[in-house]
Amino acid sequence: MILASLIAALFQAAAPAVPPAPPSPADPAPSDWRAIPEDELLVMTLAGDKRVVIRLAPRYAPVHVANLRTLARAHWWDGTSVYRVQDNYVAQWGDVTEKKRLPAGVVANPPPEYVGSRYDAVTRMTRPDPYAAKSGHSADGWPVAGDGKGAWLTHCYAMVGVGRDMAPSTGSGAELYTVIGHAPRHLDRNIALVGRVIEGMEYLSSLPRGTGNMGFYATDQVPMPIVTVQLASDMPAATRPRYQYRAADNVRFAAWLRGRENREPPFFTVPAGGADVCNAMPPVRKTPDA
Repeated sequence: MILASLIAALFQAAAPAVPPAPPSPADPAPSDWRAIPEDELLVMTLAGDKRVVIRLAPRYAPVHVANLRTLARAHWWDGTSVYRVQDNYVAQWGDVTEKKRLPAGVVANPPPEYVGSRYDAVTRMTRPDPYAAKSGHSADGWPVAGDGKGAWLTHCYAMVGVGRDMAPSTGSGAELYTVIGHAPRHLDRNIALVGRVIEGMEYLSSLPRGTGNMGFYATDQVPMPIVTVQLASDMPAATRPRYQYRAADNVRFAAWLRGRENREPPFFTVPAGGADVCNAMPPVRKTPDA
C-alpha cells in the first residue's frame, strides 16, 4: 500500500498542471451583481417549514406592491392557503373563502398597472416577439416586452401576478398566483405582475393538481396551508434572506444572452439563433456569505 501511494504521488507530481479556463466574455463582473432591497423580498412560509421568496417589482406595479406590503405587515395571509394548482398554468393562494376583510390602507382596485412607459428608459428590447413588437430585459433584471407606446412585464415561469375578477376589477393583491408551466403570455397586459419567485419554486410547482374546475382544489382535497408571509425587512436580521440580481445593462450580459440564443457544441448541433425572453431570465443568486 505504501509503495502504491508513492508511485501515485510520483505520477501526480509529474503530471502537467492544467491551466485554468480563460474567463468568458459572458462572466459577470462583481459590479454586475446588485443587491435586492430587503423590502422588495416577500417571504412566504408554507406548512412543513417550506420557504418561498418572492422578489417584488415596485417600479412596475407601485400601487399593487404597496398593497402587498400592507397585507404582509398586517399578517393578512397568515392562516390562508394555496388553494388552486392548475397543471401547466398557475398555483394560486390567498383566502379561498373570499370573506376575509382587507386591512386598512389596501386599495381595493388599484390603477391597471399592466403597461407603463416608465419601463422604456431602462429596457433593452432588441428581439422580435410573437406577443409584442419586441422583448428584452430591463437593466434591473426583469423580462419585459413593448410595442413602442409602452412596455410591460411578461408572464414567464415563476412570475407572480394578481388574481382579479372581471374588468374593471384590477385585484387588490390579496389573491396571488405564480406561473408553474409554459409561459401564458396571453395574460400580458391583462393582469398586473408584481414579482418573481426566486426561492422555493419547487414547493409550489410540485403541489398536487386541483381536481376542480380550473385547478381549484375540490372538497376532498387539502389546500397547502400558509403559515406566514412577511417582508424580509421586517424579519430579525439574522434570519433575513439576502439576494442579488444580475444587471442586464452591460456587454457581459449581452454576451451571456448570445450564449442562450446559440448554445455551443458538442452537445448542440443546430444553433437556435434566438431565445424567447422567458428562456433567458436574468440570473438571481443568494448574496455570498449572507
